[in-house]
Amino acid sequence: MISVSIVEDHSLYRNSLASTILENKSFELKGVYSSAEEALEKLPNECPDIAIVDIKLSNMSGIDLVMQSRKSLGKTLFLMCTGFQNDEKIFSALQAGASGYIVKGCTSAEIHEALIELYNGGAPMSPYIARKVINLVRGGQPARPKIDLGLSDRELEVLSLLSKGLLYKEISDTLFISPNTVKNHCKNIYKRLHVQNKIEALNKFKNYSYN
Repeated sequence: MISVSIVEDHSLYRNSLASTILENKSFELKGVYSSAEEALEKLPNECPDIAIVDIKLSNMSGIDLVMQSRKSLGKTLFLMCTGFQNDEKIFSALQAGASGYIVKGCTSAEIHEALIELYNGGAPMSPYIARKVINLVRGGQPARPKIDLGLSDRELEVLSLLSKGLLYKEISDTLFISPNTVKNHCKNIYKRLHVQNKIEALNKFKNYSYN
């Protein structure tokens, strides 16, 4: 049985992850934490096989949590689960000591598969992130500066999910916000990017991401 702990500050998504772990008998849920600070204090007593960690936490980031936990949790593997897909976040997490990186929006089955793959020595990553890693290794280029485009973290999450082809309802379900909130974020995104529609916004986002 694979023991798993969760560090996620969004209550609805935290509960969703916990339910995902509990529904599969291959896993044991050790602890569930809403902050990196709480996890730093209690994870060493649990020593889970795997800790699922969100990158964007309220105070200390998930990346800092992984970095500070490597010595006290030498046998624990870290699986980053987040809406961020830009280079800086990916490589900062991996350099900190994370062994896998999946994005929010994964199905329960995909999360189960990622946990099992990680436990068995693999390095699970979404296809988009795997391509980013391969391109960096092949090109030998340093990670890009943080993608912000003048957008907030939440707006970047929405735009990133739009780039994966998710509909407004699917984005709202993934981020646990209402469809109207998603629409409002999109309006703000178009305004800040000085574009007229989703296609123009995605083209601008992809040009920044891949160039």
